[in-house]
Amino acid sequence: MSVPAFIGSVRQSIRVTVQAIAGIACVLGMSIAPSWAFSPTEGGADGEALYQAHCARCHEGQVKRAPHRDIMSRLPALMVLNSMELGKMKFQGMMRTGRERRAISEWMTGKKLPPPTDTDETVAGFCKDAPGTFAVEDGAPQWNGWGVDNFNTRFQSAAAAGISADQVPELKVKWVFGLPMDFQTSQPTVVGGRVFVGTMKGLVYALDAKTGCLHWSVKTTAGVRSTPVVDSLPATNPQRYVVYVGDVEANLYALDAQTGKQIWRVKIDDHPLSRITATPKTHGNRIYASATALEEVAGGDPSYECCTFRGSMVALNRFNGKQVWKAYTIPDPPAPVRKNAIGVQLWGPSGASIWSSPVLDPERNRIYVTTGDNYSDPASLTSDAVVAFDMRTGKFLWSKQFTPGDAWNVGCEIEDDTNCPEARGPDLDFASSPILRILPNGRRVILAGQKSGVMHAIDPDRDGEILWQHRVGKGGLAGGIQWGSAADARQVYVALSDIGIKTVENSDAGWATTLDGSVGGGMFALDIESGERAWHVPPVGCGDRPQCSPAQSAAVSALPGVVFSGSVDGHLRGYATDTGTVVWDYNADQEYESTNGVKTKGGSFDGPGPTIVDGMMYVNAGYGFWGGMSGNALIAFSVGGE
Repeated sequence: MSVPAFIGSVRQSIRVTVQAIAGIACVLGMSIAPSWAFSPTEGGADGEALYQAHCARCHEGQVKRAPHRDIMSRLPALMVLNSMELGKMKFQGMMRTGRERRAISEWMTGKKLPPPTDTDETVAGFCKDAPGTFAVEDGAPQWNGWGVDNFNTRFQSAAAAGISADQVPELKVKWVFGLPMDFQTSQPTVVGGRVFVGTMKGLVYALDAKTGCLHWSVKTTAGVRSTPVVDSLPATNPQRYVVYVGDVEANLYALDAQTGKQIWRVKIDDHPLSRITATPKTHGNRIYASATALEEVAGGDPSYECCTFRGSMVALNRFNGKQVWKAYTIPDPPAPVRKNAIGVQLWGPSGASIWSSPVLDPERNRIYVTTGDNYSDPASLTSDAVVAFDMRTGKFLWSKQFTPGDAWNVGCEIEDDTNCPEARGPDLDFASSPILRILPNGRRVILAGQKSGVMHAIDPDRDGEILWQHRVGKGGLAGGIQWGSAADARQVYVALSDIGIKTVENSDAGWATTLDGSVGGGMFALDIESGERAWHVPPVGCGDRPQCSPAQSAAVSALPGVVFSGSVDGHLRGYATDTGTVVWDYNADQEYESTNGVKTKGGSFDGPGPTIVDGMMYVNAGYGFWGGMSGNALIAFSVGGE
């Protein structure tokens, strides 16, 4: 059978599709087996029995990065439920009844769910003139998308930031908006006086940047993790603007920036497990978006024909969503490799997903992306790499690989490792975006931080020739450089994760897993030209604080003179860029009054970094997926809180 025919048959088979996505929540916090594995009585649902049948194989310590059940018990029941109904576990949830989904959620967390409702309490606190008018003045300050610019520098100029280094110590909370509790959120985009942010509950909000009141909110088909991007439509009077955002079912949306009304929706990849996590980029009449998939989790199931997804980048006409070209990080399609120990056909190469936002270099007519590991044998030459494509045509130009032989899936971590690739790689993806900087002598430098704990600098004009490499940490499955660094004209600022999990005695369970407060974290400044370390600031220890880790996994953001890094310990700190001295320290582990009247609390910083624009700084606080402090606060800071 040809590969396309095989993939088509997968999509048509309910059994295979469910197997394909079984175990996806090992990453999110839960694993659901196919429905035929357990048949509860029609009159009721036993949450504990359902858990043991469908979830325990990942969450009793077998899979390192699947949170243990005791960690999951700290989360709200509604978070687990919504994961099965709207988030990463939507397809698994479809194979369970509503009663079963609720029973699993309540038993795992030990908390009762509120009565079902068709409304969302967060959609409140509307502006008096909602949805109001929307306009963007020429040259007005903005932070548009993930990296603030096409080069992903995450560095905001003094004029656009509206906050000087001297004013940073005076930053105070101005307003807080209550997001859905414990859902991953996108990084806020701020354009035209509005804050656009999406959530894994499938809600996209448009808020007033100065007051936090709500202009509009819309519901997408699935959860939104990628950061919104705003651009104008030509030949419209008055000028019309569009918000582009992707969801975890690989749908890309174009929404009217003024009202939230959907203009078009396109699925950019039709693999059953495809999703959009990376923030798109716009240029001219095109929008560039990438797809990834959680097939490395499904690949842990011995009955699954692992694996057929390969990372992809598409160029679409951003006015109507029509595809211009599609390119793959692995040039050759997957082919039959061998049969596993139980006779299931295995495919490869696969993987090399694009998890993060690309760099656009219009002057060189190139797109640069970073890639993840392979999901199956054989390992490709383009995994764990920086890959270059032609912007006009999508032609594959070159690739520079940093960890050869990195083929890995969840099967490598569980007792039944039938589907673990023979390569048994270390799983050292590039989870963060590449950064492009141009040195005073005109040389272009791409900076790429890897989960290995190494920052790489390469020359994109010499097919990725290595300029320097600098190790900042140990690295590992959840370690190293996670969500992203920032770079000004002279230095790149790197935050280290290296988050630790340890096993401790527990009077109820006998043992439990928790965050290790003694390992992880640290802030580094490296010279872009030489790679030499300018300074290093060790992490602040957690002491005996529960749910605490000094790991600095969240993306870094900078303005002239100060760089900001959030920590799993709940602190957001500002460091002087010349010395590393901490000039501002804010603890978000507290409750807030929100503009929409929702019960709101802060917590750990992880994932997206601060958005800095027009005298304000916006950041999401609360991240409980690794056992950290959960929360639901979108916090807006200003100088003096005024």
